[in-house]
Order: sequence, then C-alpha cells, then structure tokens
Amino acid sequence: MDFEKELKVERTNIPGLIVFDLPVHGDNRGWFKENWQRAKMTALGLPDFGPVQNNISFNAKKGVTRGIHAEPWDKYISIATGAVFGAWVDLRPGENFGQVYTTRLDPSKAIYVPRGVGNSFQALEDGTVYTYLVNAHWSLEQKKTYTFVNLADPDLHIQWPIPLEDSERSEADLHHPMLKDAKPMAPRRTMVTGCNGQLGRAIRSYVDAHGLEGFEFNDIDTFDFSDPAQYDRFDWSLYGTVINAGAYTAVDKAETPEGRAAAWKANAQGPALLARAAREHNITLVHVSSDYVFDGSRELHDEAETFAPLGVYGQSKAAGDIAVANAPRHYILRSSWVIGEGRNFVKTMMGLSDRVAKGELERVTVVDDQYGRLTFTRDMAEAIFHLLDGGAAYGTYDLTGSGAVKSWADIAREVFDLSNGNGGKVKPISTVEYFANAKVPVSPRPTYSALDLAKIEATGLDVPDWEESLKAYVTKELSA
Repeated sequence: MDFEKELKVERTNIPGLIVFDLPVHGDNRGWFKENWQRAKMTALGLPDFGPVQNNISFNAKKGVTRGIHAEPWDKYISIATGAVFGAWVDLRPGENFGQVYTTRLDPSKAIYVPRGVGNSFQALEDGTVYTYLVNAHWSLEQKKTYTFVNLADPDLHIQWPIPLEDSERSEADLHHPMLKDAKPMAPRRTMVTGCNGQLGRAIRSYVDAHGLEGFEFNDIDTFDFSDPAQYDRFDWSLYGTVINAGAYTAVDKAETPEGRAAAWKANAQGPALLARAAREHNITLVHVSSDYVFDGSRELHDEAETFAPLGVYGQSKAAGDIAVANAPRHYILRSSWVIGEGRNFVKTMMGLSDRVAKGELERVTVVDDQYGRLTFTRDMAEAIFHLLDGGAAYGTYDLTGSGAVKSWADIAREVFDLSNGNGGKVKPISTVEYFANAKVPVSPRPTYSALDLAKIEATGLDVPDWEESLKAYVTKELSA
C-alpha cells in the first residue's frame, strides 16, 4: 500500500463505475485515510448519492468469494483491512449489459458502484474487512428487484486469482444464472401525479405510445401529494423520478377564501413535500410552473427573471417553484396558456364558433390586450422526456409553442376560422371591459405571457410552432 498519494479517480468501461485512489497517511504507528470525503469526491465526479447506511462484511479466510449481485441502490465500497479482487458486471438494460470490470482493492482504493451493476469480490487475505455505504435501506420490496449472474460464467472471462473450485462460496452463489439467462435490473419507478389532468393524460399517452415500463399514475384520490400523512405509504427509495402534473388551476377561484387555501395547499405545500421526498431519496422531480409567477410587464420572460406574481394563483405557483428548486435533481418546466385533453380555451372557442355558425350567437368577445403563445400538453410531455432522457442540466426551462406572439383574440379568430371559417365574428375587447360586470373575484392577468425558449432549444429540443400544433389539434377535434 502506497502512502501520501493524491486523491485521484479512474473511469472504467462500465458507465458510472468509478475507482478512487485514496490518500493514505502512515508512519510507524499505522495509517490514516479519509475514506469518503463528500466535497472533494463530488468535485471529482462522485455522484452526491446520499448514503443512509454503512455495512461491513468480515471475511475470515483468504478465498472467500461473494456475488455476483446487482442491488437496487448505489454503493461506495472500500477496504478497512486486507485486500480483495473485485469483479463488476453491468446488469442494467441497454448496450452495456454484460460489460465486466475487475481490479484489486486494498485500503488505498475505493470504488463507486451505481445501481444495477453486479458486485462481487474475492478475499485475498485472511481477516479482510470490506465496508460499503448504500443510499437506500434494505426492504423486502427492494429485495424483489435484485438480479444475479454466476461467478463462474465463462462468457464473463473473469480471471479469479484463486480458482473458484478452491474458494469458499455460498450455496446460493453457486446456482445463480449465466449471463445469457440473467434478468436485467429494472429501472427505478416513475410516479406521475395529477394523472387525470390535461398534462397527466398527455404523459400517459406518451408512456403508452413508447411502451415505457415502471410508471405509476396517481391522482388526488390515490395520492394527495399535499397531505403530509400520505407520504409514509410509499417506499420512496423504489422511485427514481416523480413528474408532478397536478396543480390547482382555477385562477379566479383562487381569489376567494376557500380557493386561496386550496391553491396554496396544491401549488405550494404539495410541491414542497415532494421536494423533501426527492431530496431525501435522490429522486428527480419534474414540476410544471406558470407564466403567472411574473407580473407580465416584460414582453418576453426568461428563466432568470425575478418572481412578481399579481394574484393568489401566481403567488402559490411561485412558492411551489421555490420549494422544488431546493431538490438537487429537479426540472421546472414553465409554460403558459396550456391546451390538452379536457376543458380549455380552444375547445371553448370551437364550441362558440359552432354556435355562431348555427345562428345562436351573433359574435363573441375575446380580450385582445394579453399576449402569449399556446402550450400544447403533447409538446410538454415530449419536452419532459427530452430533459429526462437527454441528461439536460437540472434547473428551470421555459416551454411553450414557438412562433408568433399573439393575443387571445387573435388565437380565437384562428380557431373560429379553422372550425367554421367565421373568424370575423370574434370581437376584440380589453381585459378591463371584459370583466367590468363580473360578480365574482377576478385574478389579475399578466399582460405579456410569452416565454423565452432559448434555453430549452439549446438542449436540442425542436419546439413546434404553436399555430401548426393548433391546426392539428382542431383538425383532430373536428374529426372526433
């Protein structure tokens, strides 16, 4: 064992498997080392994996051999005394399935093993102590996801220093399957909240269309994410991603006493609770925000703009954004003027266009002093999975349709023309005039709701033009 080395890292042929060369300080009394040092090691590429448990394996005799086990958590492995020969096999689904890496570990070396990489070792000295940190607690549900491969599989080409026939192995390890029969480690689950809303339905459609597995869909009836008491029902270490598509969106009702409480519960308290679970269990949290977090005084809003919400709905959404941003692994997707399955502006305008065409209405008034772009939930779902699958940097991203910024009245005319060719029947009106005789509280609206798409486009996402998406949407609704 070498003393006084610098802390170094070595990447391996297995993605995410990292070897650390540890500084060990020694003299005639013995030695000392920093076995795991969060700040220094994360700076060198160790994921901030949040260990929750420290396990120790004592191996009485040289030749004890264990594995190959892939477990549903990340591990940081080091040697307290003695030495081991280690072999790791990638058992995650994908092109790297079956990749093998081997090395010798003594107290001056450590290795980070990501979830789904099979782990095995052979003690090279009597009294070897093998210690490791893990970032999930053992549970029966976790154990069901273990997967294995046989130590003696010739296809792995592992050159064990001590022949396996001369080693000490457990009965279970003797009977693990060969690589060709091994089951890949299933990914951690993805939970979708608010699954019956417009965005939730679009996410489900995306998942079904792409044949994705491991998804769990919840609405308020199965999981009220704003209720702290409901979180103990879940083993959060089984989840890798939560997509929060749930929100309170009754903008005007939020100005009432009962609506104010409901908005803050769903839009602020709920995301804060999800963020805490995400932070504690290394979960990636995807959260949907709104242009209402701004006062609408700028013609184009970017992700760095300071919050200045005008009404209760916007205030509650801004609070939710702040809470979610405290989860290390988060994507906040900010949108405006959302259109999907269910009740929305476009469907309402289509219905009014039909009534005008039938002579039931002479014309329809729509405000012409609020400006923005539509966001279609299908495009939002595509963007969410683009960020998740593409490894984009965590943070906030604006996402609406691309193209021209127009008023609500402009959009209504387009819908009328697409529906019945009667766009001339839309009469523009100011927001003040439109709500002049309202008998219920009305939330203030941002004048300008257009969002800057440069940041999300820089990730490689091709953002569709909202007017093209609108044509497709209306055509589909007309043919339904």
